[in-house]
Amino acid sequence: MKKGLFRLTAVFWLLSIGLAYAQTGLTGNKNTWRIMSYNIRNAIGMDNVVDYRRIADVINRNNPDIVALQEVDSATTRSNLDVLKELAERTLMHRIYAPAINFGGGKYGVGMLSKEEPLNYKYIPLPGREEQRVLLIVEFQHFVMACTHLSLTEEDRLASLSVFRQEAENMSKLFIIAGDLNDKPESPVIKELEKDFVIFSDMKKPTFPSDKPTETIDYLALYAKKSHAFSKISSQVVNEPVASDHRPIYSDIRLKATADVIFYNRPYLQNPVNNGITIMWQTTVPAYSWVEYGMDTLNLKKAHTLVDGQVICNDLHNKIRIDGLVTGQKYYYRVCSKEITVYEAYRKDFGETAVSPFYSFTLPSSETKDFTAVIFNDLHKQEATLNALYKQVENVPYDFVVFNGDCIDDPATEQEALTHLKMQCEKVDAQNVPVFYLRGNHEIRNAYSIGLRELFDYVGNKTYGAFDWGDTRIVMLDCGEDKPDATPVYYGLNDFAQLRLDQVRFLEKELQGSDFKQASRRVLLNHIPLYGNVDDYRPCSELWGRLLEKAPFDINISAHTHRFAHLPKGTAGNNFPVVIGGSQRMETSTVMVLQKKRNGMALKVLNTKGEVLLDLKL
Repeated sequence: MKKGLFRLTAVFWLLSIGLAYAQTGLTGNKNTWRIMSYNIRNAIGMDNVVDYRRIADVINRNNPDIVALQEVDSATTRSNLDVLKELAERTLMHRIYAPAINFGGGKYGVGMLSKEEPLNYKYIPLPGREEQRVLLIVEFQHFVMACTHLSLTEEDRLASLSVFRQEAENMSKLFIIAGDLNDKPESPVIKELEKDFVIFSDMKKPTFPSDKPTETIDYLALYAKKSHAFSKISSQVVNEPVASDHRPIYSDIRLKATADVIFYNRPYLQNPVNNGITIMWQTTVPAYSWVEYGMDTLNLKKAHTLVDGQVICNDLHNKIRIDGLVTGQKYYYRVCSKEITVYEAYRKDFGETAVSPFYSFTLPSSETKDFTAVIFNDLHKQEATLNALYKQVENVPYDFVVFNGDCIDDPATEQEALTHLKMQCEKVDAQNVPVFYLRGNHEIRNAYSIGLRELFDYVGNKTYGAFDWGDTRIVMLDCGEDKPDATPVYYGLNDFAQLRLDQVRFLEKELQGSDFKQASRRVLLNHIPLYGNVDDYRPCSELWGRLLEKAPFDINISAHTHRFAHLPKGTAGNNFPVVIGGSQRMETSTVMVLQKKRNGMALKVLNTKGEVLLDLKL
C-alpha cells in the first residue's frame, strides 16, 4: 500500500486558488470541470473484443477533465500491458493507479486520468469479502477526487461509507467520489451515502448493462459539508453500448469562487458628463454586479444596468452608468459582484458576493473654475516608464487623467489588454478620478483592437467627442491610422477616411456650438499631430485644417512622434500652441500637467527625472 503526504490545509487552499486567479486573470468558465466515471471492464466490450483504443475514443469524445476508471489491469497475463498507461497515452492525460489485488502476475484495481497534473495521491484498502477493494484519493489544485469500485457484499459496501466519510472530513478542499458502487439508488447503501454526500450524477438513468441498461450503479458524489461551494451544470449517461459492460457517466460542475478572488481589478471611472458617470470593472467569474452609491456611506442607492427591462449580468465585464447626479457634490460608492454559476431559463445558482471598499468622485459643476489634468502618451505598455513618470506627479492633486493614444498598443488578446488597463488605471487611482482613453494608431492594430471598445465608455459612444470640465471645453479627435487605408498590411479592413470625414461634420457643429463658444478655455487633444508632423501622409491636417485655422483653442496636446516638441502659436500654421509628448523610452518619455486656476491656464511637461522640459503659461 502506498500513501502520499497531503498538503491539505485551508491556508494552502486559499493561497492556491488565489494564485491561480492572479496568474490567469479572467477565468470565465475555467473553473468549470467535467467529471467522468467509467467502469471499463479492462476494455472487454460487450462483443468480447478487447479494444483499448475504443475505450480511449469514448473518453476523448466526451472530453472530461478527470475520469475515474474501474476494473483496470496492470501488467497481468490477461492484458500483457499497463492498461492505464495505454489509455493515458491515447488520451494525453496524466495517470494515477491504485492496485486492489494481485492478479495474473500483475495488479488489478482502479485508476484516474486527468488533464491537470495531480499534486499528490494516496490509496487505502476497503473491505471486500470476495476480493480486496481500494479507494484511490487524488489531490488537485481546487479539489480532491476519489475513485473506487465497491464490494459485491452489502455489509462491505456499508462499511466502506465510514471510510469515505472520514477521508472527506479530513480534507480542507472539496471532496468528490466517483465510481461503481454496485448498488441501486433506492438501496440502504445509497440512502446512507446521501446522509453525508450529495449525488450529482443522474440517478434516473441506468448505467448497467451497457447494451440494455436496467440498473443505476455508477455515481458521482460530493461531500455535503462543502456542497455549497459548487453548482451542477449538467449530468449525462453516455450512450455507449459496446465498449464495456458499463456506460460511462459524467457531470459538469462549476466550483464557486471565494469572494476575495471575484474582482479582477478595481473599478475605474469613465465618461463623467451630463450629470452622470460610468463605473467599470471586470470580474474573474460571471457575475451579477451593481453599484451602491450616495452622498455618504450610510444612505446608499443601488444602480445596475438595465436594457429593455433586463439586468445585464452573467458576464465578466461590468459597465454601470449612474445619471442624475448633483455636480460639485462628493459621492461615495462601492461595487458589488455576486457570482453566477448557473444561468438557465428556469434555474439560476449564485455564489459568494464580493464587495469593494468605498471610493469617491466629484463631478465638476458649470461654475468650476479650477482643475488639474495629468496626460500620458505613447506608453506602449511599458510599466516601468509609467511608474517613473507617475512618480513625478503622484503628489499633484489631479481631477482626471488622459491617456493620449498608444498606451495599450497592438492588443493581441483580451487578457493582454486587461493586464495593461488594470496596471495603468490602478496606478493613476482611476477608482477615484475619471480616466479618458484616446485612441492612437497602435490601439487600432492586432486581433483585440476592436475589442477595446468593450473596456471603455467613450464620451458620446464615439472615439472622438467633446466635454466640459467646469468652464473649460475639451475636444478630442481620433486621427485613425498613420498610413492610407489602401496600405497592404490593412487588408482592406480599414476605412478611416470616412471616420475623418465624420469628424469634419463633428468639428463644424462643435465649433459653432454654444458650449464651445461660451467656454472660458478650450483644449484640443489628439494623438497624431496636426502641426509639425513631417510625415507625407497628413489627411487630418488637410481635412480639419481649415476649421482649426481660426479656432480659438488655448492649447493643442498631441503625441505619436516619440519626440517632445513645443510649437508656439504661428510657427507651423497653428493658431494655438502645440505641445507633442515623448516616447515610451525612459530617457525620452514625458508626462504633462494641465492646470487651470480661475482665468489662468498652464501646461507643464516633465521627464522621468522630474526635470521640467516646458512650463507654458497660456
